[in-house]
Order: sequence, then structure tokens, then C-alpha cells
Amino acid sequence: DLENMIEFGASPRASIWLMRTAKANAMLNGRGFIIPEDIKAVAHEVLRHRIILTFEAEANGITSDKVIDFVLEKISPP
Repeated sequence: DLENMIEFGASPRASIWLMRTAKANAMLNGRGFIIPEDIKAVAHEVLRHRIILTFEAEANGITSDKVIDFVLEKISPP
């Protein structure tokens, strides 16, 4: 259960930086628009240090990268 793994989640500012870095990734790839792959490409770098896990999650070997992977798999792109 994801709720029991996260002590503190990413803030609204994290979503702003996720969007900004995804835009930069799109521009570096010659596009003026974002696609889901841009979000996936930068999500770990932007969110990794912003997600604080519970002690139980860390004790069970769960990492913030695993949580980010889980979220990215569960969310359907538009």
C-alpha cells in the first residue's frame, strides 16, 4: 500500500520543477511540446530527494525510485 510507504510526499513546487525539467528535456530533443516520455525521463531526478519514506518502507528495502516507478506505471498518459 503506497500510503504506508510514504512519510512525506513531493510538494506542489516539485510538480512545477517536474514540468520545467520535462519542458527542457523536450526542447533538448527538438520538440516544443511535452510527451509522457519527457516526464518519465526526468521524474526520478526531480522527485527522488523529495519523497521521504517511512521507516517500515526503508526497512523492507523500498526506495524512493521504486515508489516513483510504481506511480509512473499506475498513471495512464493522456
